[in-house]
Amino acid sequence: MAEIPAAIVKQLRERTGQGMMDCKKALMETDGDMEKAVDLLRKKGLAVMEKRGGRETKEGRVVGQTSDNGKSAVLVMLCSETDFTSKNEDFQEAAQQLARSLLQAAEVPDSAEAAGELAVGDGRKVNDVINEIMSKTGEKIIIGEFVRFDLTQPGMLKCYVHFNRKVGTILQIDTESEEAAHHPAVQDLANDLTMHVTAANPIAVTRDEIDSELLAREKEIAAAQVQNKPANIIDKIVTGKINKWFKQVVLLEQPFVKDDSKTVRQLMEEVSKQAGGEVAVKQFRRLQIG
Repeated sequence: MAEIPAAIVKQLRERTGQGMMDCKKALMETDGDMEKAVDLLRKKGLAVMEKRGGRETKEGRVVGQTSDNGKSAVLVMLCSETDFTSKNEDFQEAAQQLARSLLQAAEVPDSAEAAGELAVGDGRKVNDVINEIMSKTGEKIIIGEFVRFDLTQPGMLKCYVHFNRKVGTILQIDTESEEAAHHPAVQDLANDLTMHVTAANPIAVTRDEIDSELLAREKEIAAAQVQNKPANIIDKIVTGKINKWFKQVVLLEQPFVKDDSKTVRQLMEEVSKQAGGEVAVKQFRRLQIG
């Protein structure tokens, strides 16, 4: 075919972020068809991903979003190979698009692969957006962990992402009424607890939620540490060690990070009195890159 005009090559480069020679070659291979050339370059992006399939994606970005009515919230990780790519504007926008798609989905996807098939609102899928960035950067980019909470009773949802964008928390608080959910003390509590979870990294809200196998392993470790003690006091020592461990990993038993003179449970009790009814943490999830 005839020589590809430089203006057309430049236009393709601006759309895809590829080098001028790659864009010119793609246009020549597709007889100057812009859309087919874009698709061809995207396919090359997929080839890049296949070549880098074994590369680690320890960098990225955590994004949280809440619906306009406050009834749904999502927290998601979009992962990359390098911090440089995670700071790219296209990458950051892709993370936001992924979060919006998860927030708007009729059903929460059960895998990263399914999340990649969600629409982003402009005729493309999440995977299309990711593939375009991989084509530009040559890096492997994947959807990491994600979670969505949906309110089915009075309460509130809150997302918090640390300023480094590498770690964040999503939290659900249940209240006895909608009025209580909008009480300033409850709003402040949600803000404080998402930051607390991000900093203190608890594994459960209460003792009862801790996995039985994990608890058994901790008891076994505690017993091994005191095996030389008199048999009649071993159980007491092990119980003491486990109770200390509970204070480290159970949210309600942890010292509140902003005021360690009280536990989170005591803070919850104070807020419940201010709100005029019981305020309880229903669930939380903490996500961290790397």
